[in-house]
Amino acid sequence: MTINASRARPRRTALATEEERAWVSFYQRVGRDPAIAVEVLAQLDADAEMKREHLALYLCCRESLRLHEARDARNQRIGRSVRWMLGGLFVRLPLALRRAFGRGGDVAVACLPDVAGEPATLQVQRLSADPKVRAARTVFKAQAEASTPAATGPEPAAVQAKPRAARAGG
Repeated sequence: MTINASRARPRRTALATEEERAWVSFYQRVGRDPAIAVEVLAQLDADAEMKREHLALYLCCRESLRLHEARDARNQRIGRSVRWMLGGLFVRLPLALRRAFGRGGDVAVACLPDVAGEPATLQVQRLSADPKVRAARTVFKAQAEASTPAATGPEPAAVQAKPRAARAGG
């Protein structure tokens, strides 16, 4: 062998190649999937040698989890503000309007003229209290009840025919 001859690289086995591909896929997926980042982080924390070998992957996992937590916190803040706005629009605003219009109704009733002071109301009360008017009212009711025919059976044929003949002639 000569000095200038290059060293032969140790041949990698198929198993080592697949292992390398798996680690590369972990590097790619930990940024998108926090569940994988948690699993890889647990494995790296368990083995100090593996953690030293794949320190960049360890840091990528930490960064992924930190970003995921920040994203969750932001989504919670957005959700809280949307709930607050919609609650104000659909819950608090209608309640406030109902209270305002309820009080406004009291003000409107207070602005109406006094009912007892109107001349027509006073005259009706005076007439209702008069004994002559009461007596006339009871006589009128008795006459009205006596003049209505009793609905005991069908009307006589002569009464039914009369309006028809009047209609035909007129």
